[in-house]
Amino acid sequence: MNETNVDPGEQQLDLLDVVLSEITTVVQGVKREDIERLADVLAGASRIFATGEGRSGLMAKAFAMRLMHLGLPVHVVGESTTPSVQRGDVLVAISGSGTTAGTVRVAQQAAAVGAMVHVVTTDPDSPLASPAATVLVLPAATKYRCPGEAMTVQPLSSLFDQVTHVALDVVCLLLATRRKIDNAAAAAAHANTE
Repeated sequence: MNETNVDPGEQQLDLLDVVLSEITTVVQGVKREDIERLADVLAGASRIFATGEGRSGLMAKAFAMRLMHLGLPVHVVGESTTPSVQRGDVLVAISGSGTTAGTVRVAQQAAAVGAMVHVVTTDPDSPLASPAATVLVLPAATKYRCPGEAMTVQPLSSLFDQVTHVALDVVCLLLATRRKIDNAAAAAAHANTE
């Protein structure tokens, strides 16, 4: 078929199908018990901190926001109102490569003061995973395109970011179910100053 005869809507739909297929492929490789384990840890946490850089940082903020909607005590590392991390706190650190210097430093510092570090990454042997109590491995492509990662037509770490968002939303869904928080209760905690 000649490129000029392709319906732009059909081409967009095909790309949507490709991206959804990529997400599905990665999700099939995620260990469900790792998602459950993270939900278990967060359910018993006195305070939760979330961190990441770039788009991983945006995923961390989205996760923290949803945890707040569920009534959990959560902070985003780097925000001006974030308190110091203490012994017994929980840190969720997100980095596709597991080598992002700022995220690795935060995880190491949190572990050094006695916080429990939980990592979301593609590489269970990465520097970020080193101080972690648990690692949620999402075998998605990152900007480095390492062996073992699902391949993608998308740029940089888009696939990792998408699967991170979905996996952490599932963690939140598990927590909401356990805490008996429905949509109305979560909505009541949503910002009312927008």
